[in-house]
Amino acid sequence: MSAMMIPIRDARARVLAAVSAGASEVVAIDDALGRVLAGDVVAAGDVPPFPSSAMDGYAVAAGPAGRTLVVIGEARAGSPAAAAVGQGQAIRISTGAAMPAGAEAVIPQENVDVPAATTIVTRAPVLAGDNVRLPGEDIAAGAVVLRAGTRLGAVELGAAVAAGAARVTVARRPRVAVLCTGDELRAPGEPLEPGQIHNSNAPMLTALARDAGADAGPARRLPDDRASTERGIGEALEQADVVIISGGVSVGPHDHVKPALAALGVREVFWSVALQPGKPTWFGVAADGRLVFGLPGNPVSAVVTFSLFAAPALAAMQGAPPPSPPAPRAALATAVRRLSLRERAIRVRLEHDGAGPPFAHPNGAQGSHILSSLIGADALAMIPPGEGELPAGAIVALEALAR
Repeated sequence: MSAMMIPIRDARARVLAAVSAGASEVVAIDDALGRVLAGDVVAAGDVPPFPSSAMDGYAVAAGPAGRTLVVIGEARAGSPAAAAVGQGQAIRISTGAAMPAGAEAVIPQENVDVPAATTIVTRAPVLAGDNVRLPGEDIAAGAVVLRAGTRLGAVELGAAVAAGAARVTVARRPRVAVLCTGDELRAPGEPLEPGQIHNSNAPMLTALARDAGADAGPARRLPDDRASTERGIGEALEQADVVIISGGVSVGPHDHVKPALAALGVREVFWSVALQPGKPTWFGVAADGRLVFGLPGNPVSAVVTFSLFAAPALAAMQGAPPPSPPAPRAALATAVRRLSLRERAIRVRLEHDGAGPPFAHPNGAQGSHILSSLIGADALAMIPPGEGELPAGAIVALEALAR
């Protein structure tokens, strides 16, 4: 395949066209955090399931202020009152407790006087329905509470349980293997000899894959050796649905990834994207449909290309929508240099002034080796190809930045 650069949108379209929907499984609610629903969650009954009090106070019949009522019992959450409320009567009630029979409303305790232990005097009129939660007011029985494709956070788990679910059907987590190539790479904290660097891509790409919902084990390092590279990639292809390789995808004499993939029968879909940083991005598909991403070794390039290509693929494998940025567009806070043939992905901080799109501020130096440009960045501002500069105030598209 030609090494001619292709636009980002075309590269991402080719990635998503190669994605196959994964299998599903049923898991307990306690194990579902971060998972993506593979089926709708439907309410088994009304939420709340019965008329209940929205206040601490007294369950009473509707009526004017100034009534003297006899307190005949108490209703607590989980312990309904046995008696019914008649005219001239009241039942003390707690928030969330079931409304007693005959009661039409709840008068808050601050709106009554208590002249005796079993007597109250109302200081405000009470209308039918005051401070009463109705059955199904939150969720009606049979309603779709959460739709397939929803990623389950804390609130979604609470809603599923409230709707009666104890287990949910979710997409199986894609299995991801992260491989980092390079003789110069050393483990975190290991002393460095001249020419060596710590392997920051290993924990970073593994964490990004896990945050995208994948099952990713610790990254492996591959030396700059053709046989070792081919062996390591082959083992990863046997174990994972997606293989993410950092480094070794360019054209230098020690870049062994592309020939190793060819020898393993992985079909190249594209190599070289009209993008800075991240031009030497490679993507291919094995004969059995497993996906392989060859990402640049520079840490910023690796994160940018993961964000633009790998993260949407992992989402699609789980039936989830692609990651979205905080806002679809932003106004440049400063002028930004353009490239004649490539789109630039600028790491930016977003600031809102309360009107219009946010302002995008470049988050420090933008070199592909400047890892600190990712710290505190909110999104990628996409600078279209062209000559000269894009001026301050120009509106640009934003892309989600994997974090």
